Amino acid sequence: MDLIKIAEQAFAQENATEIPSFNTGDTISVHYKIKEGNKERIQIFKGVVIQIKGTGATKTFTVRKMSGNVGVERIIPFNSPYIHAIEVNKRGVVRRSRIFYFRELTGKKAKIKEKKF
Repeated sequence: MDLIKIAEQAFAQENATEIPSFNTGDTISVHYKIKEGNKERIQIFKGVVIQIKGTGATKTFTVRKMSGNVGVERIIPFNSPYIHAIEVNKRGVVRRSRIFYFRELTGKKAKIKEKKF
C-alpha cells in the first residue's frame, strides 16, 4: 500500500460519521453544520442525488433540490467534517449513474419512480 492510501484511511477514520448507503436517484436529507460568526447551527438540505463521483478521500456526491422555481445543487464531500447526519428518505429507480438530464425536467416529468421492496 502506498502512503497516500494510508493517509486517506487515517483521515477517514478520524472523521467517522455514519453514512448510509445510497445511490443516484435516491432522495436524501443531509444535516449540514453551518458556522455563522461564532454561532453554529444544523441546516437540512433535502434533495435528489444526481451523481456520485470520485474515490477515497476525494469522493463526493451532488444533491439537487428545487427552491421555488430555481434549482439548487450542492456538492458535498463524503469525508466532510460538516456533515452531521444523512437520512435516506426514498430509494429511486434510475438507469444511469449520473442523471444530469434531471436538470431540464419540470413538473410530473421530474418524478423519479420509487423502488419497491
